Amino acid sequence: MGHAEFKVASDPAAAPLSLDEYWMPFTPNRDFHREPKMVVRGEGVWLWDDRGERLIDASSGLFCVNAGHCRREIADAVARQLSTLDFIAPFTRGHPKQFQLATRVAELTPGDLNRIFFVNSGSEAVDSAMKIALAYWQAKGQGGRTMFVSRERAYHGVNFGGVSLSGMVNNRRKFGPALPGIAHMRHTHVEENRFRPGQGEHGADLAEDLLRFVNLYGAENIAACFVEPIAGSTGCLVPPKGYLERLRAICDAHGILLVFDEVICGFGRTGKAFAAQSFGVTPDMMTMAKGITNGAQPMGAVAVSERIHDAIFAAAGDGAIELFHGYTYSGHPAACAAGLATLDLYRDEGLFERGAALSPYFLEGIFSLRDVPAVADLRGYGVMAAIDVHPDGAPGRRGHAFQKRLFDNGLHLKATGDCAIVAPPLIATREHVDLIVDILRRTLKAL
Repeated sequence: MGHAEFKVASDPAAAPLSLDEYWMPFTPNRDFHREPKMVVRGEGVWLWDDRGERLIDASSGLFCVNAGHCRREIADAVARQLSTLDFIAPFTRGHPKQFQLATRVAELTPGDLNRIFFVNSGSEAVDSAMKIALAYWQAKGQGGRTMFVSRERAYHGVNFGGVSLSGMVNNRRKFGPALPGIAHMRHTHVEENRFRPGQGEHGADLAEDLLRFVNLYGAENIAACFVEPIAGSTGCLVPPKGYLERLRAICDAHGILLVFDEVICGFGRTGKAFAAQSFGVTPDMMTMAKGITNGAQPMGAVAVSERIHDAIFAAAGDGAIELFHGYTYSGHPAACAAGLATLDLYRDEGLFERGAALSPYFLEGIFSLRDVPAVADLRGYGVMAAIDVHPDGAPGRRGHAFQKRLFDNGLHLKATGDCAIVAPPLIATREHVDLIVDILRRTLKAL
């Protein structure tokens, strides 16, 4: 292979960058080396490439920069923390901001999900929730509950636990059978709900798949059911009316824990702090990441029911470690400082409420694209939507070309296969929505 170099156009004095050493994640690296897409600056809803061209960020970085890029309040909080306490081991030692942030997060979570376990990513949050579920059933004397139920087209991160739960084939096919004892329900993307904003009228009966697994494997063997309230990375699959409620009822009837993966749809994306509140269904655990620090620092968390937490604690002897699990950077001081500053912004600027107010206009704009011939389907809820384009030969080829052309036309977003996912920062205005829709329309018409 040849040596790949890149020259930053906006800085003629800078030395060329070698592109060979860094292995980019979830990226066709050879394609990137041929045609690099570099971003060098961000502010608010805007990004700038290396040539100084401005792009509008239509996916909040990766569904995490909900308060906009480069917020001085967050940067200053992190700088102050790093100059005061940069690190302390999270095992048997603590620092005040861990406890302050846990309290603030618990103020936002529904029901009694008031015990917060910090991690560093959504992937770690999912694996942690799986371990907590297993530990809970061990504590309850039901150690036979080791199975998990998830869904097709689910995304739960890339650690082996999350990959095993996930139902996206390309995330699984190279890595063998993954963990045993995991069953997958059908996904909720049904033909009858195509081109419908919000929750569809059809598909609630798909929740009965969980009951089928109860009847097949025995409820006494199932630890938890994991679902994204809105399936995110696969392309904004909004739950049909009644679907989440039925899952909750089946879990309650058979003693199965219900876990919501809110890594993407948490922190205002659905108009409330979490999708659990938007849909009126409270899980037993909830994973989160991304928006917890506005993307400024790596962080994730698991919100756990007091009932689960207390059972695990009660089963451990006095002075014993209750849960043998954690990470070196769990509750890192800089990440906690970023989290506290981010929650201040959400509160002080009313960003969840602003997202709720913008949603009707945003969805109207996205669904105005239904007349473009390249569009195969549109879906959306809150300030999140998906655009499926008709395939062109190999699956994903047209979607990849679409997102590259959007970048060249001044718009950044996330694409999965032949699906583009649109989720602008919550600080976006109607004028920003108009620009996003205009660039999408022009680019779609040229496909």
